Order: sequence, then structure tokens, then C-alpha cells
Amino acid sequence: MKHQSDFEAIVLGVSTGGTKALRMIIPNLPSTFPLPIVIVQHLHPHSDSYFVEDFRQCSNLIVEQAEEKVGILPGHVYIAPSNYHLLLECERTLSLSVDEPVNFARPSIDVLFDTAAEVFREKLIGIILTGAGKDGSAGVRKIKKNGGFVIVQNLDSAQVETMPRAAMNAIDVDLVIPLEEMVPTLLRLTGML
Repeated sequence: MKHQSDFEAIVLGVSTGGTKALRMIIPNLPSTFPLPIVIVQHLHPHSDSYFVEDFRQCSNLIVEQAEEKVGILPGHVYIAPSNYHLLLECERTLSLSVDEPVNFARPSIDVLFDTAAEVFREKLIGIILTGAGKDGSAGVRKIKKNGGFVIVQNLDSAQVETMPRAAMNAIDVDLVIPLEEMVPTLLRLTGML
């Protein structure tokens, strides 16, 4: 298994059931967690910032709504704002776009994963959690093509298994694990366990 020096960022995609799934991960990571985490959660286009505020209250990490041209930092969680695609640029900064929805979603997991795979290549961890639809399946393919590491929530622990199943059908993923194993796995991959 790869370890700490091998990774520089995590991208995570989640849809239906995402709040519950993320509550099992984000609040349980230590404040010393060494990687930035960039999240696309499918939200209603007119959602306010409650989702970000909720996680800010319960996290040891710094949780922020993603903003244009912000450089990503270790120990920070960046969450895509509703109705904007979230991209990573070569300077390792965030970018927002109002381009057309991809897989009926804006923000789109595929858009984030595709751009992050170009920036971080083999230093990237991509995670697909519970959700409906196939958003993320093209993105995990790009992550794997560029040498990154892909983790998918197992179908039994997913509230909706369509998105994890689509990712598993797209590529030979590195790990398929239950939600409760996500935190220990991330701690091992980053050399914290």
C-alpha cells in the first residue's frame, strides 16, 4: 500500500446520503491530517451555506466553502458551492465555473476529479461515496489513468449504491471498503497510523 510521501491531496465525491456519510469521515479526522480534502456533494442549486457551516461546527479540520483562486492547504476541507463546478488549476488553486451541468450535476464530481488528476497525477486519492447516478465514474477513470489511488465505498454501506457501483464498473479500483473503514484507511495512507 502507498504511504504518506506518496500523496498530496484527496478529492471526494458524494451525492444522496452524503451528509450522513461525510459525518462519519470529516469529524473523525485529526486536526493534524496532512492533506487537503476537496469535496463535491450534490446539492440543490439554491442551497445556502448551511452544509459548510454544519461541518465547520463538528470538524477538527478547517472547513471552507471553495472560493475562486484559493490555494489548497493541508488540514483544510474545501466544499464546492451549490450550482458551481469546482476545478483544480495547475497552481493548485481552486476555480469555479458555471459551465453546463455534467451528468445532470453542477457541481460535477467528474469535473473536479478530471482537473485534480491532471494536477496531482499519482499523488492523488479519489474517493467515491454513496449516491445516485454515474457522476464520478469518468473522473475515477482519469485518476487511475494518471496513476492516482481510488477508494470506493462498498455497496452494503452505501445509502444509494448506484454511484459507487458505476465507479467500480468503470475501473479496477484500489480499495472497496465500508464507510466505517474510511478514516483508518486514510490515516494509514497518510502515515498517521
